[in-house]
Amino acid sequence: MSKKLAEGLTGLVLDVKQGSGAFLPELERGLELARVMVGLGAAHDVPVTALVTAMDRPLGRACGNALEVEEAIHTLKGEGPADLLEVTFALGAEMLMLAGVARSREAAHIAMQQAIRSGAAAERFERIIEAQGGNPGVVEDPAALPQARACELFVAPRAGVVARVEPRAIGEGIIALGGGRRTMEDLVDPTVGFVISARPGERVGANEPLATVFARDAAGIELGMATLRTAITIADGAPAPLPLVSHRVTAAGVEVLGAHPGPG
Repeated sequence: MSKKLAEGLTGLVLDVKQGSGAFLPELERGLELARVMVGLGAAHDVPVTALVTAMDRPLGRACGNALEVEEAIHTLKGEGPADLLEVTFALGAEMLMLAGVARSREAAHIAMQQAIRSGAAAERFERIIEAQGGNPGVVEDPAALPQARACELFVAPRAGVVARVEPRAIGEGIIALGGGRRTMEDLVDPTVGFVISARPGERVGANEPLATVFARDAAGIELGMATLRTAITIADGAPAPLPLVSHRVTAAGVEVLGAHPGPG
């Protein structure tokens, strides 16, 4: 917050996670954090809105640097996963309202949908990439992004219901593949990671594809497969997942947005 407030902001929207992959997994602790952040903003005359969003499973399908950039490009063109679009639109609506660009969530959603349909959202991303010295051509052709040398499908070990896709295990797996740092000296391989189509609550058949591992080599493929065997659980049933956007926290208090199945 100190860095953000030092920038002279006129408003701030925060995404506070809850669930097994979050910094503070429990809902009440996440709400407490959100209240503190909102209070810090108020103390510096900066209106802050915090949305509590789910991290009991990965958001979207892509997990890993280049894979997530590719998914973001598709999303800016209106082709992204529904859950990623829902959370993005929820956060974007709050930003547009705080900035005074939209008077309501509905108006904000219409503006964002128009930006995607018209191509303005993707074009703006091209300009951001170019301004930072990157290749804006990747927006038109995501295949220009760095590509993994090896990839392989991960399939369901049995028929049943996807009971769990554990985000913390996925994140640790990406680091082990070389897609994240354990020390400042570590080099990051942007090509490695996972694309996970499995969603909690979905019924799957034996040997049905659930995910793809992207790695440097055969050893990385084996490591990725081991990660997914730990992270993805197939059972006879599954608990209800957390609502994607459950609470809105402002200086006025806490507003419940989505039904909550139980303690976070």
